[in-house]
Amino acid sequence: MAIQDLKEQISRLPEQPGVYLYANAAGETIYVGKARTLRDRVRSYLAARGSSPKTDALLDEVTALEVIVTDSVVEALALENNLIKQRAPRYNILLRDDKSYPYLKLTLSEAFPRVLVARQVARDGDLYAGPFLPASLARRTIGLGHKLFGLRSCNEVITGKRARPCLEYDIKRCLAPCVDTVCAPERYQQAVEDMRLLLEGRVDELAADLEARMRAAAAAERFEEAAQQRDAMRVVQAVGARQQKMATPALGDRDVFGVAVGPASAVIQVFQVRRGRVVERVTLQGAAADAAEGAGALVAAALQQFYEGHEPPREIDLPVDIEDADVTEAWLSSRAQRRVTLLVPQRGDRRRLVDLATRNAELVVRAAADPGGEAFAALDGLREALGLPGLPRRIECFDISTLQGSETVASLVVCEDGRMAKGEYRKYRVSGPGARGSARQESEPEPRAPSPEPRFLNDFAAMAQVVHRRFSRLVEAGGPFPDLLVIDGGRGQLDAAYGALERLGLANLVAVGLAKREELVVTRDADTPVAFDRTSPALRLLQQIRDEAHRFAVTFHRKARSQRDFGSDLDTIPGVGPRRRRQLLTRFGSLAGVRRATREDLVPVVGQRCADAVLTHFARGVPSR
Repeated sequence: MAIQDLKEQISRLPEQPGVYLYANAAGETIYVGKARTLRDRVRSYLAARGSSPKTDALLDEVTALEVIVTDSVVEALALENNLIKQRAPRYNILLRDDKSYPYLKLTLSEAFPRVLVARQVARDGDLYAGPFLPASLARRTIGLGHKLFGLRSCNEVITGKRARPCLEYDIKRCLAPCVDTVCAPERYQQAVEDMRLLLEGRVDELAADLEARMRAAAAAERFEEAAQQRDAMRVVQAVGARQQKMATPALGDRDVFGVAVGPASAVIQVFQVRRGRVVERVTLQGAAADAAEGAGALVAAALQQFYEGHEPPREIDLPVDIEDADVTEAWLSSRAQRRVTLLVPQRGDRRRLVDLATRNAELVVRAAADPGGEAFAALDGLREALGLPGLPRRIECFDISTLQGSETVASLVVCEDGRMAKGEYRKYRVSGPGARGSARQESEPEPRAPSPEPRFLNDFAAMAQVVHRRFSRLVEAGGPFPDLLVIDGGRGQLDAAYGALERLGLANLVAVGLAKREELVVTRDADTPVAFDRTSPALRLLQQIRDEAHRFAVTFHRKARSQRDFGSDLDTIPGVGPRRRRQLLTRFGSLAGVRRATREDLVPVVGQRCADAVLTHFARGVPSR
């Protein structure tokens, strides 16, 4: 199971709230989740096999894990939502309908504004606030706007000439701006300003204003009005205490930098905040020697490199002062063609985000403290155990996948210096004995088979075929040849691979077989398999490579079966493309109808040449010329 390969990384995760991101072999984010305690939540996936088909599919595909720590689980929830919308991971199926936590929209573009629920923030002149967690808080806040301030909830075009107010005015939930003799525009604008203060989080200012109005009403002996102002003040203070920090409109558009230096690397972490939301995180990493002149010099260099390919926002928050900040500001402003400000926040939400970026940078530094140590130990262990002349820096692995000989396919994965080189993966269709074909890269479309291929039940012959195809191409291209070839299987598969290598004059290459159950390494020159210690880094590396080859082969095999099951004879007729396929099926109803059609039936539908091709394919007779 792929998730097991991340067990050691999971054990080092922080016991803090945050967001975790799973990625597949192609580097795509496939799942984003939140956690109250990152280590405990991610660790639970190690024993999640069998809980649901979705989870099983996720666990089979996961190859990489990334985490972002936050100050609270509520902030993790908001950040999770932002990242899901930004990256659209396919295993977050609950949010596939693009549902998000709601924002509130104060329609300042209207003469008499309203408060509405919005799922997306737009640049349309209106005021947006949120997101509101939970979503019910947004509805309650709208209710406050009606009850406390009397904002309208209708969709009418307000002219002030309505004959009488509606029921909302009678139950004291609207000031009735539709009747100018009841509510003057100035009075309604005061209510709009109160709502704006509430949505912008300026609760202290609003509460002080409400208190002043309460005292003025009490002094004038308007006690009912004074009581209303008092109740409004208390509710406003309660709502203000629940405002979110991680996603607040007051933060606007900005980039936030954090810096950390470790014994082996220096890391800059950039949080990109757009419309008050953290929408992306970018990691810049260099050698520890890069920070020899101090964190300020490192940040200054990062600013120059990062904004060569990114548009600078209006404000950039830094963890430390940099030298010649005014020069850097001028350069950034010239690139953005507007004023760009560099700040070093000392307190408040801005400083908190800088500290958060710094903590995430420290996580990357700790994870990279010894990036090559374990890989070197694994490669050196393989060199010693297998008697190799040097470190096996390039390792290639083959795996065969079939279902009772049906749709037999093979995969090749490559590992360089202990890391999987996904750009060099190859996959093969295995046909009859002696057939030759070419490897196809992942990005190339696979042709549909017109009918099920003959069953290929000889696993050894399949291994010999793909090894021959692979290395015959390498001989023509002049390499690169692997330092070690790993065969997924035992003695039989290994002998078949060596037979193919000998026919190409490459018998000097070192190949080993790795059986799944016993986890014993079979070699050509020894009758007894090599038994590695179960905790050996060398064995873990071989298992990782073998499991990756198996995953890649199984994925391709499922695709091949799907293409076979849903294919059609019409797919492989020369000259019959998607448009003519639709014409044929529309006219004759089914494949059987096309098969029964005569030339006189076909010509009016697809023309003479295509009709001849269809008749030839179904052996209806020799086409006339």
